[in-house]
Amino acid sequence: MLYIGIDLGTSAVKLLLMESGGKIVKIVSKEYALSFPNPGWSEQNPEDWYDQSVAGLKELLDGQDKSQVAGISFGGQMHGLVILDKDDQVIRPAILWNDGRTTAETDFLNYNIGKEELEKYTANIAYAGFTAPKILWIKEHEPENFAKIRKIMLPKDYLAYRLSGTFSTDYSDASGMLLLDVENKCWSKEMCDICGITEEKLPRLYESYEKIGTLKKDIAAELGIANEVVIAAGGGDNAASAVGTGTVGEGKCNISLGTSGTLFISSDHFVPTNGHTALHSFAHSDGHYHLMGCMLSAASCNKWWNEEILHTRDYSAEQSDITDEKLGENHVFYLPYLMGERSPLNDPLARGTFVGMTMDTTRSDMTQAVLEGVIFGLRDSLEVARSLGIEVEKSTIVGGGAKSPLWRKMAANILNIRLEFPSSEEGPSMGGAMLAAVACGEYPDVKSACEKIVEITGCEEPDPELAAKYEKRYQQFRKIYPALKEVFPQIQ
Repeated sequence: MLYIGIDLGTSAVKLLLMESGGKIVKIVSKEYALSFPNPGWSEQNPEDWYDQSVAGLKELLDGQDKSQVAGISFGGQMHGLVILDKDDQVIRPAILWNDGRTTAETDFLNYNIGKEELEKYTANIAYAGFTAPKILWIKEHEPENFAKIRKIMLPKDYLAYRLSGTFSTDYSDASGMLLLDVENKCWSKEMCDICGITEEKLPRLYESYEKIGTLKKDIAAELGIANEVVIAAGGGDNAASAVGTGTVGEGKCNISLGTSGTLFISSDHFVPTNGHTALHSFAHSDGHYHLMGCMLSAASCNKWWNEEILHTRDYSAEQSDITDEKLGENHVFYLPYLMGERSPLNDPLARGTFVGMTMDTTRSDMTQAVLEGVIFGLRDSLEVARSLGIEVEKSTIVGGGAKSPLWRKMAANILNIRLEFPSSEEGPSMGGAMLAAVACGEYPDVKSACEKIVEITGCEEPDPELAAKYEKRYQQFRKIYPALKEVFPQIQ
């Protein structure tokens, strides 16, 4: 049988067709627009997601045996707010995960309601990108739109709703809304009251691998596949990506160097952060839980540096002068906070900064500082996990940045852990296809699917001497943000 995974990303939707045993048959990607109506705002038109996904499905299935398609599931950008009215029409553009307009609402939740109360209700505190602050922003700034709300959903769930007609979400994605009681896997009545909404406006909750329905007949006819095709709930992009890399079960770790950067640690049990709110305590797509640190700008820092500042797309050429003897010796530091920062700072006003330049600083020194700064930022989250008693000795690594051998070497030595490379780096789309296979009974559970499908093809081991050099540099790096913290609000 064939299974489809749909990764609804920030800039494009990626669709993957997978055979039962895990072989990837075909991949299609379709881009759509991103809107920045005001500084710090980030929005998209949900209709674009649907249109490009259907176009992508048609291209994906072209030339395939459509009778073999059994299931579809998703991985998707998290935290975005999609609101529908009584006629099921989108009320306004979706407010995305990287939108920074909710500083006042986030502060209200953290300091008026209180971080301890939020942790009690949801296991997490408020971040500017989360969904609940966005709802409060709509309530305050667009009361006419707030009054129209009948359905509140996340980006991938809008796509699932259009394809199946089922108003649903999964626990992993819902965990990032600040509306879910993560430990008990139910909507938080207290958070609904705080946001001024009723539970009826929120979708039904499912495990990521559960069937929510089947494909609508008209869409099935348009695609030329059976309307019995199963639609599974899917997961938030990081949880789905973790499935695609086999990061399920106790103590597994995955690092993603994508547009954002994540440190993802899976667990068989709920892990309270106990006030260490730099990490998120979320449900996982395998039916269990995970801890996650998320930095807002990772590979996007390298893209910005190369394309906007150096005006080049030849990333490899820019890294060619960064030879082994330069690693751990750079005196230039870079703070990777181009869009503020989530983990572990929770500071939307933090900004990207170069520190330590002198007259002999070179172009490659600054390129090296950008690459190192991103990994130093991930190390911050790893240190929080270690403070909770979690030992991470190895991790898989995926994402566009992970394709760079230089960046992988830096990561292994700055984090001082073994990094493993999975055979597939398709992330959420692969995870989505695997979740669809579980929903269709191809595998008894997510862990079994991972054991059968995911293979490790290589690794990067830390070098003790280089790791020691980077340890010294990291201790210097971690002093820079505290020294500049009070400056950032003054230069907005």
